[in-house]
This record gives sequence, C-alpha cells and structure tokens, in this order.
Amino acid sequence: MELTATDTFTLIENYKTWVPETTPKTLRSLMSQWLEQCCFQMLNIAEHHFTPHGYTCLWLLGESHLAIHTFPEKNVCYVELTSCNAVKNQQFQSLLTAHFASVQAPS
Repeated sequence: MELTATDTFTLIENYKTWVPETTPKTLRSLMSQWLEQCCFQMLNIAEHHFTPHGYTCLWLLGESHLAIHTFPEKNVCYVELTSCNAVKNQQFQSLLTAHFASVQAPS
C-alpha cells in the first residue's frame, strides 16, 4: 500500500498532557512502570538533567516513543506518547490519568 501526504486515516496515536510532577526519579519510575504494564516494548532510555534544573527523558519503544520534559519553575511536566498501537496508548493514558486525577494544564 502506498501512502500519500493527503491520506486521512490514523496510523499513529499521539497522546499529550501536562502532569504536576517534576522529580526525575519519580517520573522515570512511574513512566517505566506504566509502559511495562501496558506491554510496550522498551528498547532504550535516554535522559538529561539540566543545570540548574529541568529534566528530559525519552523512551524508545518498539511501538514508537514516550518523551517527558519538566518545567520545575512551573511545577509541571509535559508528557507525550506516540504509538502505532492504539490499545496500548489508551491503557497508558488511563493509568496516567488515574494517577494524576486532579491535573490542571498550565495557563
């Protein structure tokens, strides 16, 4: 099957949200746990701690990737999961939403 730039069906699911957590150790643990629970194939993890503060982490998945970026000065973290598996994507979203039930996006 040949795809063109005008094809309108979805091959990739993209979930993005803000969460009120900025602690690198907590975020890495939670995200890794939820990816494992959803049966994502974790291929690699890359992370960077910024000076004086801030954290970015990327999980390379067999199904695409998860990226997080903290903004400690605003007490929030941006989370973006891109996946070709809609079921796993939805499961991850449900786990994250349940854990951070009172999330408010920054204004």
